[in-house]
Amino acid sequence: MEQHYKLFRVRELADGDEDFVKALAEAFLGEVPEDAQRLEKAVSEKDYYNAYQAAHKMKPTIDLFELGVLQDLIEVQDWGKFEKTGLDISEKLELVLTAVEKASNEMKADFNL
Repeated sequence: MEQHYKLFRVRELADGDEDFVKALAEAFLGEVPEDAQRLEKAVSEKDYYNAYQAAHKMKPTIDLFELGVLQDLIEVQDWGKFEKTGLDISEKLELVLTAVEKASNEMKADFNL
């Protein structure tokens, strides 16, 4: 439990309400993996605008669950925002995608979702 994500800040926000913690985990699973796919597609197509939008949307949740890749996600976001055409962002993207996948799988098991 909690190897690829942390619940400290989530539990702090939930103020001891474990049903709320589970609801936030469900929200994570309902949004973040889909946004990660959108981000991956946008980067592969050099769609800077949608890469920026997807990364920007993911930031608060990635931060809340402390996946450990917030700075990498910000770099991907900035790649899109500033249209850094000469920069290969694939390594940072892969770190984010891997973290999301591992956290998602772990959350599904931890919360029986």
